[in-house]
Amino acid sequence: MNAIIKESRALTFEMRADTLENGIRRISGRPIVYEARTNIGAFDEIIRAGALNAADMRDVVLTYNHDLSRIPIARSRRNNGNSTMQLLPDEQGLTMWADADTENNAEARALVSAIERRDIDGMSFIFTIGDEEWKDVETDHPTRIITRIDQIFEVSAVIFPAYDQTTINARNAEALENAKAALERARAEKPLVRGIDLELAKAKYDYLYRR
Repeated sequence: MNAIIKESRALTFEMRADTLENGIRRISGRPIVYEARTNIGAFDEIIRAGALNAADMRDVVLTYNHDLSRIPIARSRRNNGNSTMQLLPDEQGLTMWADADTENNAEARALVSAIERRDIDGMSFIFTIGDEEWKDVETDHPTRIITRIDQIFEVSAVIFPAYDQTTINARNAEALENAKAALERARAEKPLVRGIDLELAKAKYDYLYRR
C-alpha cells in the first residue's frame, strides 16, 4: 500500500485583517486559486476548477509558516458555525476567514499585526492529491494538472509565498519525488499509447483499402 503523500503549495494572495464588534480580529484570504499556473521546478502545475468538489475538509487548522508545533491561530471542524475558521470552495478556488483571538493568543496578535503592515501577504496549504493528469510529458518542462484534491489538512499564512526549487526540496522532498515518479510513469505510457494508435490506424487502413 502506498503511503499518503502530503504536499504544500504557496502563492501571494491578498489577506486582510478586520475588527469584529466583539474585538475578535477576522483574517480572510484565498489559499487556493483554480487554473493558476505555478512553476514547481521540475514541472508546472495547475489546479483544475472543481478539484475541491469532493475534498475532505473536516478538520483544518490555520497556522503561521506551517508551524504545527504551536497553538493554531484558528481551526475548522466540519466547517460548522461554531468553528473559529470557515472554508468556502467557490468558482475561483478556496476562500477562508478565521476569527483570531488577539487578546489571549500572542501568535494571533503578531500575525494580525504583520498582515496589517503587509509584511505577510501569502497563503499556503497542505493537501493530498486524489487524481491528476500530465501534459507535454515529452518536453523538459511538462505540466501536472490536479483534477481532484483528496484532503486539506492545513492552511497557513507564510512569509515567503513563492517556492524556489531549493525550498520545495527542503520542505517537500518526498512529495516532489512522488510527483517525478508519476511523471516518469506518464512518459513511459506515452509511447505505448502512440503504438496502439498506429496499430489501430494500420488495421483500419487494411480493412478499408486492402479487402
